[in-house]
Amino acid sequence: MTKSASAARTVHFDALHAFTKDAFESAGLQPPDAVTGADVLATTDSWGVFTHGTKSLAGYLRRLQTGGLRPRGIPRVASEGGAWAIVDGDSALGMVTSVFAVRTAIAKARQQGIAYVGVRNSCHFGAAGYYTWLAAQEGFIGIAMSNDIPSVAAPGSRGAITGSNPLSYAVPAGRYRPMLLDMSTATVAGGKVYAARMRGEPIPDTWLVGADGKPTTDPSGYPQIGALQPAAGHKGYGLSLLIETLSGLLTGAAFTWRVGNWMWDDGKQPTNHGAAFVVIDTNAIMPAAQFASRMESLIDEIHAAPLAEGASQLRVPGEIEWERHEQAMKQGIALPEDVLTNLRKAADMAGLSPEWLT
Repeated sequence: MTKSASAARTVHFDALHAFTKDAFESAGLQPPDAVTGADVLATTDSWGVFTHGTKSLAGYLRRLQTGGLRPRGIPRVASEGGAWAIVDGDSALGMVTSVFAVRTAIAKARQQGIAYVGVRNSCHFGAAGYYTWLAAQEGFIGIAMSNDIPSVAAPGSRGAITGSNPLSYAVPAGRYRPMLLDMSTATVAGGKVYAARMRGEPIPDTWLVGADGKPTTDPSGYPQIGALQPAAGHKGYGLSLLIETLSGLLTGAAFTWRVGNWMWDDGKQPTNHGAAFVVIDTNAIMPAAQFASRMESLIDEIHAAPLAEGASQLRVPGEIEWERHEQAMKQGIALPEDVLTNLRKAADMAGLSPEWLT
């Protein structure tokens, strides 16, 4: 491991995973649940998606310690049919509830060909892509989404209307790693706006609207003032409302401003986030080998397409993340300083002092 007081630090995946697991256990999670949380966060870091990995660990620990998350919460199926279910998360760690829900969807899709599983009484679940990857590992197409407290404007609004409501899909792809997309329905992650505010730097006028609803390059009031712009304008707004419907309204979870703020409140109350997972068994529709061959042909076609001047290659969603993952598993994960800062907070909260973090 290389060390630096002011730059990225490379940490082995196993060391990061073990620390995260121990931190969750210090907050009262049972070992299997602590492993689940560590799997989600450390894997997300291995993809290079540092906004949704272990950087959030201290925030989860705070909620576990103050009561907004129940360390011994047990997700359960509250109601179900042949190809659907609603899971009550019992205010457990969001990653624990979401893994339970997507595995429920996989089991139902194995029987029915397709399944929808909605979640209520949950919390922030990290990176949506982790759950769709679980489905793709089983040879299924996975779709995952979640709602959140509003932070994104609608076209023409003077403030936030919907959450950044993430959407992910993963598709098994034969000899290739799964095609994997994980996106917010905002133009940019709020963390990037906040980071620019901390540095005192202007932002592109496509990121944020001010209190008047007009695009601004000034991030100084965010997040108290202004709202993120929706991705692709009305298109991102429309997608966000679909996610709100499937994750919040249909599940019985909170929606829009009724969702608790998992980052900024006192951590003592459940947030009642909603989530939704759709799993499709391709083998129920056509032989799995035939579907895999067709996916390979699609990706081969994209890779072979003519390039614009200055471009070096064409990729499908997820290829960059899988390359980062492969490198991380061999050489370690280069954690940025902002992640390390938050991990030090988590270490203090958990009473841990790993050598690589000092």
